[in-house]
Amino acid sequence: MVESKRLDAQGIQIEAVEVTYGVGSAESVRALAPVDLSIHAGAFVSLVGPSGCGKSTLLKVLADLMPPTAGAVRIDGAAPSVLRQAGRIGLVFQQANLMPWLTIEKNVCLLRELVRQRKENAGVTESIDIAKLIEIVGLKGFENKLPHQLSGGMQQRAALARALALDPSVLLMDEPFAALDEITRDRMAFELMRIWQQYQKTVIFVTHSLAEAVFLSDRVVLMSARPGRIHRIYEIDLPRPRTEETRLSDAFLMLVAEINRELYKVMHEQVNQ
Repeated sequence: MVESKRLDAQGIQIEAVEVTYGVGSAESVRALAPVDLSIHAGAFVSLVGPSGCGKSTLLKVLADLMPPTAGAVRIDGAAPSVLRQAGRIGLVFQQANLMPWLTIEKNVCLLRELVRQRKENAGVTESIDIAKLIEIVGLKGFENKLPHQLSGGMQQRAALARALALDPSVLLMDEPFAALDEITRDRMAFELMRIWQQYQKTVIFVTHSLAEAVFLSDRVVLMSARPGRIHRIYEIDLPRPRTEETRLSDAFLMLVAEINRELYKVMHEQVNQ
């Protein structure tokens, strides 16, 4: 079973966060209604819901890529801006976005080097061993390859390693496997779970795949249609480590079906609004 962790400053606190695009204009769009959510340090939490429900918007607020219209966020007791400036927020997107002219090793090191060069981060201890990290993500032997010489799945591994090289307090992942074929996507889910167990980072994972969310997560947060709000939170009480047998178990299949039925209700309500 997943061991519960004490909720304290070492986690994520989302308090009454709202986001409205184009505030004050006639074409303003309310993307997020007040959202309240507490996430324990080291937890793996997935956000699911219909398109346009604000999953990626919430991720952007956590990453300090945009400010909330109202409310506040604290990560390990600090504002996201503090952690972003210190290079303690890791981001992984749908596309790997590797620098095509840099080797895989240099791509993995890139963000950490940029953070280290900042005056305010001079002397910061680098606790993540890059060689070991590259080995853990399965890219040992490919350090000197260029991105175009790697498959899509391997490029995403490099992007994940680049984010982990920062030794982040939180890892934010926005549909990182969406562009991959189904077989590679399944393999990457297993790889991500293994890597998460190795580093025990707090992960917020956005996905449209309910099976993927249930397989990876401690909790699955189902969001309703715009303006996005938390509709229901599911505790995923499946034993770890999870295996292929987990995905064939009755408990797993029942959880996926339950969330799917509730998602259908949410989408049906959206159509009838």
